[in-house]
Amino acid sequence: MRVSIVSLLLVIPFLSAVPVRAQDPPPRIGPFVIDFHATVPKFPTEDQNLANSRGMTLTELPGRGLGVQIGAHVYVLRLKAITFGVGGEFVTSRASQTPAAGVESVRPAKERFTSLAPQLSFNFGNGHGWSYLSGGLGQSTWSLTPQGLEGYAPNSEKVKTINYGGGGRWFMKSHLAFSFDVRFYAINPGAASSRFPGTPRTTLLVIGAGASLK
Repeated sequence: MRVSIVSLLLVIPFLSAVPVRAQDPPPRIGPFVIDFHATVPKFPTEDQNLANSRGMTLTELPGRGLGVQIGAHVYVLRLKAITFGVGGEFVTSRASQTPAAGVESVRPAKERFTSLAPQLSFNFGNGHGWSYLSGGLGQSTWSLTPQGLEGYAPNSEKVKTINYGGGGRWFMKSHLAFSFDVRFYAINPGAASSRFPGTPRTTLLVIGAGASLK
């Protein structure tokens, strides 16, 4: 799975080689863009260390969820085929797991991930449509709450998180584009408590799609 996604990111920069509309010369990328994406996070479901950090079983881990991603970038420098951008993003995602009626051995649980980080982007294409590779370093909170563990302090802990990924924007109108983003969040381990070990080092995959404005 990881190999196929990384391969996709490597070819994304070539997807914008052909302009959406014929124009000579095509407009430049930018000067700014704002992204609004709905997202699907893939929370871990087979990590026993994660389950142990909340006294859970693997069957209690929620798995896939839904969320939103909002980003903004300003394009500050063009060097040959690459346009450099600076900006940031806010992402929040959540998932829940509710056991079937009559199943008492599995507790309901909720999971949430929230991150805010600056980003540097490398952009390829022109103002009609461009692809990008980007990354940044910020902080995130990752809460995992089975029934009976509400208010658990480590769920509000802020941990260092590196995000990296790529995507593309295709402008159907002068200021409106369809866009998508594929991103990995490398989350540092969480602190242990007197009750349970800390959350393990984890890489979370989040896929988003929506609209961009410039």
